[in-house]
Amino acid sequence: MSQGFSVYVGNAPFQTTEQQIGDYFSNVGQVTNVRIVYDRETGRPRGFAFVEFSDEAGAQRAVNELNGADFNGRQLRVNLANNK
Repeated sequence: MSQGFSVYVGNAPFQTTEQQIGDYFSNVGQVTNVRIVYDRETGRPRGFAFVEFSDEAGAQRAVNELNGADFNGRQLRVNLANNK
C-alpha cells in the first residue's frame, strides 16, 4: 500500500510519457511515482494518469496551480485522487 499523495491528471496528451509528466509536476512538489493508464484492449494510453507526491502539500499545489494548465497543447484536469 502506497503512503504517497496522489492526484488524478485528466486530458493528458496521448503521446506524452511518464517521464515528461513527472518532470512537469515536479515543479510543484517532489514526485515519487507517475502511472499512465492504458487501455487493456488496445494497449494505447487512455488520456489520463496518476501522479504521486511525497507529501500532501505537493499534491495540493498540483491541484491549485496545474488544474487547467496547458501541457503540450492540452488543458490538464488535475484533482486529488481518492486512495481508499
